[in-house]
Amino acid sequence: MNAGTGESRAADVTVSTWFVRERNALLARASFSNLYLEYYLHQGQHGYHHTPAHDLLIKDAIAALTLHCASRPWNESWAWTVHWHEPLLNLFVTGDNQQGPQQGTVVGQLFEENVKDDGRNLFIAVVARQNREPRKSAIDFTGNDVFRIAEQFYTQSEQRPARYFRCGDEEIAMISAQPDCDVDWLQALDAETVRQLDKAEALGSLEQRAYRWECGCTHDRMLAVLMPLMRDDPDALFLGEPALRMSCPRCGARYTITREALEAYTVAQQRGD
Repeated sequence: MNAGTGESRAADVTVSTWFVRERNALLARASFSNLYLEYYLHQGQHGYHHTPAHDLLIKDAIAALTLHCASRPWNESWAWTVHWHEPLLNLFVTGDNQQGPQQGTVVGQLFEENVKDDGRNLFIAVVARQNREPRKSAIDFTGNDVFRIAEQFYTQSEQRPARYFRCGDEEIAMISAQPDCDVDWLQALDAETVRQLDKAEALGSLEQRAYRWECGCTHDRMLAVLMPLMRDDPDALFLGEPALRMSCPRCGARYTITREALEAYTVAQQRGD
């Protein structure tokens, strides 16, 4: 379903994975055209737009995380936050692997306002697995290219190399090292070689995984977020206005919350309706 709508639809992207047999590496590749289209439609639906440079950051982060998820075990959820010290920006993307008809989901957003300055570039990754406590890692990074930043995350946090490549019209590939990988071969790859990889290497097909753009945010979830503030100090929350506007921190979807609706929701929750 589209973020915030509830309309069901097919997957936006299908990621194919192969094992590069004699190199001990994993190849994940997909065309992200449909997913990028959903991202732009989402912006139009909610009336906000980023600059082309910031759009590229978000799209690259969505692609990088999706390929990362597709190379990971089933039933994991990942969230990446990329914080730039200068210019001051926060980029957030999240995705999950759902085994079965649900498909995986991915969504992201960029923040230019109310960003706390940590005084350094910081990449934070959080992974949640079924029946386990979430695991968090953080690294310092250099540069503005999201793919190169994700590669730094692999080297420093995952303790193995991975490479990202632009292989065509919005087609992105990731090759990650597996045990006993030919690391020299991996580091020497370029985009043209990766485009023709099936002609030069023995590839074993593994699987295909489907992902869609979806956040899951709703008007009621926004009411639930605001309810504690409504209980504590409704006047400070609304500042004399009959309604307020808020954005989902995961996808940027915009919601209008009226004081009347929030009061009714709060009373209903207190009654246990």
